[in-house]
Parts: sequence; C-alpha cells; structure tokens
Amino acid sequence: MEKSSILRFTFIFAIICFIFVRSVYPSSKSEFLASSPCFPRCTSKNRIHKFTDHRHTTPLHPLDPLTVQEINKVRAILSSYAPFASSFATIHSLSLDEPDKTQALAWSKGDPLPPRKAFAIVSLNAQSHMLTVDLNLGQVIHHTIHSGSGYPPLTMDDQSAALQVTLADADFQKSITERGVKLSDVTCVTLAAGWYGPDEENRRVIKVQCFSSEGTPNFYTRPIAGLTVTVDLDQKKIVKISNTGRGIPIAKRSDTDYRYTTQVKSPEMKPLKPISIEQPEGPSFVVEDGHMVKWANWVFHLKADQRAGMVISRAMVQDSESGELRSVMYKGFCSELFVPYMDPDEHWYFKTYLDGGEYGLGATSLSLVPLNDCPRHSYYMDGIFVAADGKPFVQPNVICLFESYSGDISWRHSNRQINGSEIREARPKVTLVARMTASVGNYDYIFDWEFQTDGLIRIKVGLSGILLLKGTPHENIHQGFDDDISGGPLVSENVIGVVHDHFITFHLDMDIDGVNNSFVEVNLEKQRTSKGQSPRKSYLKAKRHIAKTEKDAQIKLNLYHPSEFHVINPSSRSRLGNPAGYKLVPGATAASLLDHDDPPQIRGAFTNNQIWTTLYNRSEQWAGGLFAYQSKGDDTLAVWSERNRPIENKDVVLWYTIGFHHIPCQEDFPVMPTVSSSFDLKPVNFFQSNPILRAAPNFQEDLPVCHPTTSR
Repeated sequence: MEKSSILRFTFIFAIICFIFVRSVYPSSKSEFLASSPCFPRCTSKNRIHKFTDHRHTTPLHPLDPLTVQEINKVRAILSSYAPFASSFATIHSLSLDEPDKTQALAWSKGDPLPPRKAFAIVSLNAQSHMLTVDLNLGQVIHHTIHSGSGYPPLTMDDQSAALQVTLADADFQKSITERGVKLSDVTCVTLAAGWYGPDEENRRVIKVQCFSSEGTPNFYTRPIAGLTVTVDLDQKKIVKISNTGRGIPIAKRSDTDYRYTTQVKSPEMKPLKPISIEQPEGPSFVVEDGHMVKWANWVFHLKADQRAGMVISRAMVQDSESGELRSVMYKGFCSELFVPYMDPDEHWYFKTYLDGGEYGLGATSLSLVPLNDCPRHSYYMDGIFVAADGKPFVQPNVICLFESYSGDISWRHSNRQINGSEIREARPKVTLVARMTASVGNYDYIFDWEFQTDGLIRIKVGLSGILLLKGTPHENIHQGFDDDISGGPLVSENVIGVVHDHFITFHLDMDIDGVNNSFVEVNLEKQRTSKGQSPRKSYLKAKRHIAKTEKDAQIKLNLYHPSEFHVINPSSRSRLGNPAGYKLVPGATAASLLDHDDPPQIRGAFTNNQIWTTLYNRSEQWAGGLFAYQSKGDDTLAVWSERNRPIENKDVVLWYTIGFHHIPCQEDFPVMPTVSSSFDLKPVNFFQSNPILRAAPNFQEDLPVCHPTTSR
C-alpha cells in the first residue's frame, strides 16, 4: 500500500479511537448535562464499538472472508510461484474462493471446514492471470490467463500512478497555469474510461480530470472544465491531453463547504432535540464467531467484500409453527452499479461507470460515522481487504448492525362491538438493519438490508454525496443558457448538474426450503363479465405462469400489466397445498432508456430488464462481468440469460435492478440530501399463517422511564 494510503488509514483509525474514548469517558459538557434537571433519567448497558485484533483471528465458517494470516500466506505463495518469482505482479483482486455450494450447505458448526482456497486476479506484463490458491496445500492449483475483453478492477496504485504522470507533465502544468489556477490548488480524480470501439482497445487507459480546491474541501464544485488527460496505465504515460475549455471560468468557492464546523450561518429552522432509541437490557441480536448474526427469528452470515461491499449468506428464518430454521436465501449482494451520464461532449461521453467492477464497493468504503451513519448501540464490523502489493489492510467499522424502531406498526386491528365493547390490538415493528456505505468518488451509496420478524427482507439503497458538475460560462438562465444543449440544468453559478442514471443490480440466490426452486409470474388479467352475469362489467383474475427457461424470466415492469413475481419450492407445500415461496415486490424504480447498441448499454445490458432469473452457476456472480473495466459487454447477465437454460425446479438465481433517473436541481448543491428506493423479498405461503400473531405487545412497565424532569 502506498504511503499516502497508510497515512489515511492511520488517521481514520485515530479518529475512531478518539470517538470511542469520548464515548466511554464523558466530556465536561456531558457531565454538565448529566447534572442538569432536563437530562434524561435513563442509562444503557449497550456497547458501541468492538475492536478486534485481526492478526490472530481464524475462520470459523466456510463462508468467512480470508483472514489477515491467510492473505499473508497467499502473498507468500504467489511470491514464490514460478511465473511471478522474478517480476513484480500486481494484485487486483483477492478473495475467498468459496467452497462448492453443496459443501457449504452440508456443513454444520463443529464440522471441519472445507479446504480453504483463495481466488486472485493478478496482472503481469499487461496480462490478467486468474489463480486459485489452496491454502491447505500451500500451492497454486489452477492458473489461467484471461483471453476475453476487459480488465480487472483498478487498484489504488493504478490511480496514484495516473495522477503522478499527469501532475508531472509540463503541458498539463501549462494548461493549468494558463487558467489562473495554482498547481498547489489542483485536485485531480481518475475516471474509468469505458469502452467505445476498436480505437480504445488493446491498452488499459484511464481519464484524469481536475478541480480547484482553493478555499474549499469540496473541490467537486469547482471543475476545471474542458480539460481531460488520457493515461496508459501499463505504460504509465500520457496518451492524449484534450484542452478545449479555456474560456470557461471556475465556479465560486463560497457556500461550498459542507462541514458542520465551518458553517457560519445558523440553520434556517428550529434545531431538533437529540433523539435516540434506548435499550437498557442490551440489543436483541448477537454476532457469533465474528460473522453469524442471530436476531429474533433470523439467522444469517454477514461479511464485507472488497468488490460487492456487503454480503448476506445462508439467510434462514425460524418457522412460527415448528420452530425449525428454514432456508430463504443462500447469498445476496450488490452485483453491479451502473452510472451513465447523458452528455455526448468529448469530456463527458465516457462517464458511464460500472462502479462495482471498476472501483469496488468495499474498496471505496470508509469507516461509518457513529450516531450519524449508525445509531447508538450499533455493532460494527471491519473489512479485511488487500492492497495492490498483496498485503492485507483493515478498514475498520465498515458495516454496522442495529435494531430500528421508528414508530411503525407491525400489525393491528381495532373493532367496536355492537354492545359498545372494543378490541384494540397493535404490535410495534422493530427491525434489524445491516448497513454499509460506499464513497465512489463524488457519490455516496448507502446499502441497507433490513430483516423483519414477519419474514420480510427489505433491500434499500440511498444516494447522497456531491454532484459531478460541468463548468459553464453562465451564472444564471437569463444569459442565454439552454439546458437542452448543456447536458443538464444550472444548479449554481457556472456549474451544470449533468443528467444521469443510477442502476443497482442485486444478485439474489434464493433457496426457498432448498435449492430446487421455480420462478412464477402471477399476472393480473382483466376479465369481462358476460351479459346478465353480474352488475359488474369487469374484474381482475390472477393467472400463474411458471417460467420454463431463462428467457421466460426476463421481466420488464409495466404498470398496465401488473404482476407478482414469486420464487417457489414446488416440493415444499403448506397444509393447504400451496407451494412455499417468496415474492419480489419492486419499489420505485427506473428503466434504462439508452439504445441497446450504444456502447455503454452493451456493457450495462443487465439493465435491459428489471428482473432476470438464471440457472445457478458459481462463476456468474458479477452482472457486468468478472472483468468489467473496458469490457465489451461479452460476459454479462444479459449474455448468460440468452443461453436460455431450463430453470423450472432448479437451483436458480434471481436478479433485480433498482433504477434512478437523476435530473439535478439546486437543492442537490453543494451536497445532496439522500434519495432512496427499495424492494422487498416477502413470504408468500411460506408460513402457515401470520408468523407474528403471537408477538408480544409493548407494555409501559417494560420500558425505561426516559424523559426530562421538567417539560413544557
């Protein structure tokens, strides 16, 4: 890892330690408040942080991520491996090579672990090598060289090298100073180049664009417009400098700093009083063996992944009648994140990112901010990741677990009898949330997996951060500004918020009571009544269609052709004979409107449908392909689905895409309020009846007395 990265991680760790100390040892302000008559009279036994010495941890579950010791062992094995012994090889990806699904499903706690293996993608002499390392044998057991299109994810070394080459170039320096910007005020970013035909093949390149950070840490709001540097990553040299924006001024720096400590204006609203959930008896969930989460009627495996971000595995829910743990999902994670910008300009057309496969959602995660990213009493989990030199590093507190209660109702019914008596029954909805964020350049993504006691899983994605802005000479729309030709609307003086999309595709390996499942589309069809049949003229009828092949399960959502989408186990039946299942319930979403022959849409063809179902194949995990960087789209979910394999009563994988069309506005500047969407995985005939019928209500005597001693 380069020196700057080490310093950054050291700084972050120091901040976390400081926050921990302040939480354990109250400040003078806290002590003052504690003696105040208005301080809440309640305390909590709950922990906030859990620090782990990862130097000595060992895997305890077949799906546990590689440990620090295992990563070091892989590095030693590869260093002595003949093809790499004499030349430095760059590690682009290193993760657990998971055991066969049958092995993982057959394993029980106390059994010996299946052989531990690692999968590495290594580059040497402009070739991408794929290697499987058997940690038990201490040797490479499989080695192939990638022959298709695309390259592995960028490393921090790749990006640092591109910046160094750019900043050291005399022509680049001249272009900066000619615009009146000091080189010391320049901040540059590395942007994935995409793929746009034969002219951009056979070399691994990256684009560099720059900003002025003078007077603000929010450099994204001050683009140096019309300046793009193309760098060959393997040759470490500049291929091209395009400098066409000399007449475009740099936007103002005032009112761009979003940090709380720098705000000079008071909030334009009455400040909110502190709010928190108290848990005087501690949380209801436990984390066993580092990664196994148990809460209410749920059990699942949770880990951080350098590419996917957060991975949920072996999700099981307890049957409300028999008490047995029943399988719901083998593995779920964000498979790819596609962000195409809608400006054909020379400096913008290539901005069509595959953030997962190009940068990594775990690799771009930073430590969560206690009390703000995650509430009090959260449990934090670290990520063990790998640098380009093969050395492990710990990214602390990248996942948090917490129980959530916002006053929602789990179920209720009230009834007034004729004799005047009343029945009033209600239950509070408390859920368990696993959260991770990814800061991919200017954007921040918030990923939530929310587990509910009724068996429902809600997957939610939030978008925040900074707009990627385009410089313009215009300060307002009265100066001849035309957003039809500018790429988007004016969001502040001299900057345009370019229209763009976000598509987040999830891999959902559903195993409803076992691996043999089917995908069912339940269509609501309008029926006309016959003459004299009824006073009604029309009604709706549900018709079920079981998908036989993968093409049968390619779904475009349509409000005027409503359907439900079930994954069922034909062999697992309720007492009424209905097959046990879960249904995917879409939330607000968007479809890609790009032409299918447009190069970015060829690479992002997994967004051509919102729902897909494919036959399980352990090599088909990444919707944009294993080698997504500069790929031609020849190894995507869309390609796999066209094989049209049979999927009825098979081990199948469900895929769903959340979509956002983003037309920026002034409220998105200088930092965006979070916008979010979600979808549900909901039981359908999975339980015999309401699984939380016997859940206990809240009673006043069970709750802590937590109120000011004086109130208004």
